[in-house]
Amino acid sequence: MKAGLIRCLQTEDMCPATTCLKVMSTKKLAFEGIEEDIEVVGVNTCGGCPGKKAATRAEEMVKRGADTIVLASCITKGTPIGFACPHAEQMKAAIKRKVGEDITIIDYTH
Repeated sequence: MKAGLIRCLQTEDMCPATTCLKVMSTKKLAFEGIEEDIEVVGVNTCGGCPGKKAATRAEEMVKRGADTIVLASCITKGTPIGFACPHAEQMKAAIKRKVGEDITIIDYTH
């Protein structure tokens, strides 16, 4: 798997994506059961509320080799501040439209 990670701009100053990267490398939680090696090809933010840049950033990661786009838990679960993105589903739908059905989207990391 070649993964591109998209995280929340609002939480990047309090979270350096350490746990996201760790669960990817150890194949825990959202990555449990993945047998192939996981290579992170890029990490970017959604671009800030309401996340309009997420789709074009996901597209760019696909151009650079990603076959999977991972939405970090800060977007879908609100980790670490306990407030999930109110635009998460809209953002996910926009990413799907932009990158196509052949690209896997993982909804969370941990």
